[in-house]
Amino acid sequence: MMTYKGYTATAEFDDEAMVFSGEVVGIRDVITFQGKSVEELETAFRDSVDDYLDMCRERGEAPDKPFSGRFVIRVSPETHRKIHISAKKEGISINAWVNRALQRVTG
Repeated sequence: MMTYKGYTATAEFDDEAMVFSGEVVGIRDVITFQGKSVEELETAFRDSVDDYLDMCRERGEAPDKPFSGRFVIRVSPETHRKIHISAKKEGISINAWVNRALQRVTG
């Protein structure tokens, strides 16, 4: 994984074409890049993000932002009650309890 200006990308190596290909993840817009070495890949990633931000600025559009870390989740009232009780027992907020639980299951 690579990160630049808050954008994260993944990359793969194509052993037939002998090139690294990458894509920015976590946004709706598509930003891709390539390089024949790790250094070229990193440079292409930064250039692609900068080009994307410039293009959005020229068009007067707001660029798609990476995940904010906030999302709404709906659960049953019973599950909500159980989460509240569990968090209270641990002396932490529901937010902290859910964050800890999600970190355990996602690694």
